Amino acid sequence: MTNTLPPPEAPDDAALLREIRAALHDLKFGSVEITLHHGQVVQIERKEKFRLQPTGKQA
Repeated sequence: MTNTLPPPEAPDDAALLREIRAALHDLKFGSVEITLHHGQVVQIERKEKFRLQPTGKQA
């Protein structure tokens, strides 16, 4: 006989929205990716890009 662990308690909608808002906070260029397994959010990933402006100096 094998024992299986019960699935971890899923965060409520308000907690998920707080995490998504936190990932979006101050993000100017980039993306936020939400990963689901069996309809449950399991990961929120933030990818941020920094855009550099040319200084106008040429070598």
